[in-house]
Amino acid sequence: MARAMKVAIVDDEADMRQSISQWLALSGFDTETFASAEDALKVIGPEFPGVIVSDIKMPGMDGMAFLKKLMGMDSGLPVILITGHGDVPMAVEAMRIGAFDFLEKPFNPDRMTELAKRATQTRRMTLDNRALRKELSDGTILMKKLIGSSPVMERLREDILDLGQADAHVLIDGETGTGKTLVAHALHAVGPRAGRKFVTVSCAAWSEDQFAARLFGPAEDGMLPMIEDARGGTICLEDIEALSGAMQARLLEVINDQGTPPETRIIAICNRHAPDKTLEDTLRPDLFYRLGAMTIVLPPLRARGEDILTLFNGLTEQFADEYGCDAPQVTTQEAAQLLQAPWPGNVRQLVNVAERAVLQNRRGSGSITSLLMADNESTGPMLTTEGKPLKDYVESFERMLIDNTMRRHKGSIVAVMEELCLPRRTLNEKMAKYNLQRQDYV
Repeated sequence: MARAMKVAIVDDEADMRQSISQWLALSGFDTETFASAEDALKVIGPEFPGVIVSDIKMPGMDGMAFLKKLMGMDSGLPVILITGHGDVPMAVEAMRIGAFDFLEKPFNPDRMTELAKRATQTRRMTLDNRALRKELSDGTILMKKLIGSSPVMERLREDILDLGQADAHVLIDGETGTGKTLVAHALHAVGPRAGRKFVTVSCAAWSEDQFAARLFGPAEDGMLPMIEDARGGTICLEDIEALSGAMQARLLEVINDQGTPPETRIIAICNRHAPDKTLEDTLRPDLFYRLGAMTIVLPPLRARGEDILTLFNGLTEQFADEYGCDAPQVTTQEAAQLLQAPWPGNVRQLVNVAERAVLQNRRGSGSITSLLMADNESTGPMLTTEGKPLKDYVESFERMLIDNTMRRHKGSIVAVMEELCLPRRTLNEKMAKYNLQRQDYV
């Protein structure tokens, strides 16, 4: 179950505070009470991870003044106000100012719970969107999301840093689920256009007329054409292979009109093309060479070696934290199967398997092997008989075991030495060999 979100209860009457707190706590909320708005403001900040329930009539700062303070601090904070009988006009004014909703005394506790649930869902979405926007504008965060120490991932990060500094258009190719959109965001975020707009449009999501209007204008809804909206920044064209010949010609005209360096950088993403064809076969040659002056081809997950175990371990830890349970322990056999699996859905498929592994571990049933076998029915063979050198399996499992143990003990070298029965020098050598840094676990 996802972690409970906070509800701050502000009321000068102790009995009312206590009864609201008890009721919401029984409904699964993490409650905190305050006797005054002034006390609450000492704790509640712009990124407060929850909602506020407040009485309107209080000595000192009343609920309306409190609401105005909160809206000035963070207009996305959901505030539920409790009003006395006959205060409905005041409550309507509060809604105009920005209150989430109001309850009139005496209120139904179930109605309070319903409003609190809606408000927490709204708050969680607001905070998630803010975090996402921050991530997508922060090159450092984005580069950290490109996890892995395999040679292909090291090269990918180097390519992003190099190409991010350039002005030329970029073409991103690779199998589905490899993270092409993430790489597009990273290219924008590490370059000189980072502070400017990043606009994404799917070439496959609209009819040809709708796409032309949305990209080039005039848009029916009066909004700026996306090419214009992204001026000075970057426009990301997903599913570039879906463009008709006419749209390819029109896009080429726009590119030619921009000159060098281009006013708006284009990052084109190819999500699928026929197995026996390349993107060069799909796009008209002149457009291909303009977009493909710089190209990044993302590696499939099966080519990333022990990154598979690193990613799986990190994902199960995340999902275990989200669902409030333990992460599954990977056996030697399961580690070998994870490394051998062809992963046709790549990282996206690995995420799904990791979440299902945590959920079934919470129930105390199933295994990672059974999940891979189940995927076999929908995505093709997930368990292969193609062997790898024993040394590769041993090293991958050894790295995963040390990584797991370091996570559990939060970087305590002594605790890891004791659990794995390793002398300090041997542990240090193995951590250096597998590029594991103690500070990453503290």
